[in-house]
Amino acid sequence: MVTREQFGAPEVPILSVLPGFRAAGLASTTVGALLGVIVAAGFGTGDFLGGLASRRAATLAVLSVSQVGALVAAVVVAFAFGGHPYGSDLGFGVLAGILNVAAVGCLYRGLAIGQMGQVAPLAAVVGALLPVGWGLIRGERPGTAALVGVALAVGAAALLSSNQDERHGRLGGQALVLALAAGIGFGLSLVLFAAASHHGGYWPVLSARVAAAVVVWTALVVTGGGGALRTVPKTQAIGAGLLDVGSTMLLVAALRTSLTAIVAPVASLAPGFTTLHAWWHLGERLSRIQWVGVVLALVGLALIATS
Repeated sequence: MVTREQFGAPEVPILSVLPGFRAAGLASTTVGALLGVIVAAGFGTGDFLGGLASRRAATLAVLSVSQVGALVAAVVVAFAFGGHPYGSDLGFGVLAGILNVAAVGCLYRGLAIGQMGQVAPLAAVVGALLPVGWGLIRGERPGTAALVGVALAVGAAALLSSNQDERHGRLGGQALVLALAAGIGFGLSLVLFAAASHHGGYWPVLSARVAAAVVVWTALVVTGGGGALRTVPKTQAIGAGLLDVGSTMLLVAALRTSLTAIVAPVASLAPGFTTLHAWWHLGERLSRIQWVGVVLALVGLALIATS
């Protein structure tokens, strides 16, 4: 089995403040799975806060405010952990940021015109499979148990992203294209972060946030949506941005520590945490399919962590 260590990966700065991982002597796949769960929880919680804020203000305005907190946090992270800001790494970050914002836009539009219970799962599966395939093509070879866990995690992401949508939309035409585009955008952004140099610190995270902020703020100005900024719940929006940056930082650390084929499907479980927040805090009921997704996710994580 080919591991990240065999690729000659150096120590990851963020893990220096998490000595428990090293002290416990955990395998790279286990560390990747654990960090992947934290990443999924962070992204999922951020999406929940962003969703709550979007109930009281326009989504573009919420994204614009969240970029403020995200950008400030990214600056702090980049300078705090050092590393060399290689031009290629900054370029990877810029592309990742643009792709991520574009993917969010495609997803939101797809959810608006198609069946949510079909658009979201397709985007989640494509977004997970792309980096998994990229990792396998590069020579990553997780063990059999880990591969089974990866398959279960991808399936769980699809089930957790689904809901019972009775609208008369369909997954075809524009909705299908948008769902695929969203998944490709999310998947490629993860691949770009994985491709960045291990010596570049978290500068790719900063360049990604700068690019995303420019895209979102430009869209806000062009659409004349600045007036909606006053109605945005600032705490929720900024909290979403901070969680986004923190999760991206840990995602980069996980990709430098473990295999992309392991980290990607675990991180793709983020919709499950959003769903659980909605169930716990808002009293929204989980469908039977989503509960099956929870079980599959737990089994998949156990297989990955013990491989």
